[in-house]
Amino acid sequence: MTATVELPYWVLLLVLGFAAVAALDRVLVPSVRWFLRRRMQRAVDRLNQRLSVPIQPFKLMRRQDQITRLIYDPQVMESVATYAAEQGMPQDIAFERARSYAREIVPGFSTATYFGFATKLAQTISQGLYDVHLGGADDSALRKIDPRAAVVFVINHRSNMDYVLVTWLASRHSALSYAVGEWARIWPLKALIRAMGAYFIRRRYSNNLYRAVLARYVQMSVQQGTTQAIFLEGGLSLDGSVGPARLGLLTYIVRDFLPNGGGGAGRDVVFVPVGVSYDRVLEDRVLIAAQAARKRRFPVQPRVIARFVWGVLWKRLRGRFARFGHAAVCYGAPVSLQAFLATAPDGSVEALGDSLMARIRATVPILPVPLAAAAMVDSEDPQDRAALIDRAGTLVRDLEALGAWLHLPGGSVENALEEGLQALALRGIITQDGPRFSRVPEQEGVLRYYAASVRQRLGAEGLTTTATRNPSAIPAPKPG
Repeated sequence: MTATVELPYWVLLLVLGFAAVAALDRVLVPSVRWFLRRRMQRAVDRLNQRLSVPIQPFKLMRRQDQITRLIYDPQVMESVATYAAEQGMPQDIAFERARSYAREIVPGFSTATYFGFATKLAQTISQGLYDVHLGGADDSALRKIDPRAAVVFVINHRSNMDYVLVTWLASRHSALSYAVGEWARIWPLKALIRAMGAYFIRRRYSNNLYRAVLARYVQMSVQQGTTQAIFLEGGLSLDGSVGPARLGLLTYIVRDFLPNGGGGAGRDVVFVPVGVSYDRVLEDRVLIAAQAARKRRFPVQPRVIARFVWGVLWKRLRGRFARFGHAAVCYGAPVSLQAFLATAPDGSVEALGDSLMARIRATVPILPVPLAAAAMVDSEDPQDRAALIDRAGTLVRDLEALGAWLHLPGGSVENALEEGLQALALRGIITQDGPRFSRVPEQEGVLRYYAASVRQRLGAEGLTTTATRNPSAIPAPKPG
């Protein structure tokens, strides 16, 4: 026991190294982890004091723990067994496939990334490209929402800038968890989006097992009160109007909801309609071309994006960059799912989707370029400034009667119209000859694209529902 043992130096160093690693793993690492988690929890507690909708513990759970909880959920396990039987494969293979779907879907939310980096970057980009405005329901309406309720922001989808703009403007209320399509699953965007709490969904090439895993993740998130953000149209608007609802995610939420003590331990679900509008949609010509070709596929072209970004940066460096006009986000009155089912106990998901889309249409703000485009489209050609001012004034009075939220620079219809006309003329969509303005035939599709939000709000061509025409049926924001 006391005999001397000789060891080579390299063996001694190896033993000491293993001992040091074991000591770190058993003593130091747990202490540091506990210290960091305690600091993070204190930071989250301070953050929750200023948020209308606090960050829920489910969102702060480690990603691996969320994945494990999801794949061992009884409903997912049942779907695995059903899928294995349908496909004629062993259950362990089907289970591994479900695990891969869970890893693909589940985000890894980081409070520091979201509030310390992402929202500041979103603010910088938004204010760098647009003159940003917030309107509609005041903060008190959102602050009156039951803190235990699961809040779902339902938004119209005009541009990929929607993610950036709404993330920043909603950061005063909560951290939003978006459903993001396959386009964002590229490096390094994938890791950043996951850290912001977004989850990826397949819009194509999905199967019953994948849909079961996705549905259960959405339901578990809602049950735990995680704040969601959903583009109910399911994709970007190709014609400038707010389209019909795509009911996939909404179906998952409603299917698991039982009021008065049912699913989610009695937690209500509150939908907040959000309308987004721009004086210039960055992808407008791509979307219009897709509409003309009747194709929804418009693949990302990195060279085009890089050229656009470089052009903006180069102009800013030379002091010659002019922002792309105005952008606005408008909140509508919150809608309780419990209240909806109480007033319409036999209400279907389709009825809820139609009601929410009508509210979103009523919430879309009116900006100078859409107003000018609506005044120009289908008018006599050429049109002088006085006639356009009169036409725009009529449109504004009709919109105000419907309770639409308008942003008129300087509070004047004339100023708003002039700003919109100059923006359209600068892009070659219309031409100006002294006090007279004419449409460019080749740009008629672009003009109608921007006029669509105004025409839809007014019920032109039967695009809106009866509920949207009746201001008393849907609480709409007051003009501002």
